[in-house]
Amino acid sequence: MTAAQADHARAHRDFLEMPEGLILDAPRLEEGAALWRIARDSRTLDLNSSYSYLLWCRDFAATSVVARDAGGEPVGFITGYVRPARPRTLVVWQVAVDEAARGRGLAAAMLDGLAARTARELGVDGIETTVTPDNTPSNRLFTSFAERHGAALEKEVLFDAGVFPESGHEPEVLYRIGPVASLADMGRPGAH
Repeated sequence: MTAAQADHARAHRDFLEMPEGLILDAPRLEEGAALWRIARDSRTLDLNSSYSYLLWCRDFAATSVVARDAGGEPVGFITGYVRPARPRTLVVWQVAVDEAARGRGLAAAMLDGLAARTARELGVDGIETTVTPDNTPSNRLFTSFAERHGAALEKEVLFDAGVFPESGHEPEVLYRIGPVASLADMGRPGAH
């Protein structure tokens, strides 16, 4: 094995394996309704209109991921987009896992899979997201991603509670992760 092959193999060990019986793929338009239902049933996400989930599946499939069970039904998803002002940054919009699929590491495996795919296909080497302080699962998800990949993690309030039109909304804390060396390596020509 050459040094380059060893580095490539080592980088791939940093990514989590999918839970048994589940596969990752880009979302399809016809799955928009299922993604909306998973988000609604999470009871923690800000629920967008069903129309917006259809648009995500059509216009942002390359920067989003869906996990399907053995029967091909969606059981989790991550929606994201490449930030226009930072084209090497993937902004993660929403992460949701169906209640029946929770507790198996699916959210982390989806994040690793999406990060790897967008690194290979789009040259992404960093991730941004916002998380409210009371969202412990998302705080853990993004903190553990940074730790697992040996990447810097910066946090700062992006949207203070006072800028939201409704009262009671928590501030949105920006998590900026990266650069992630294992992602940067995947984005280099000839590294695939």
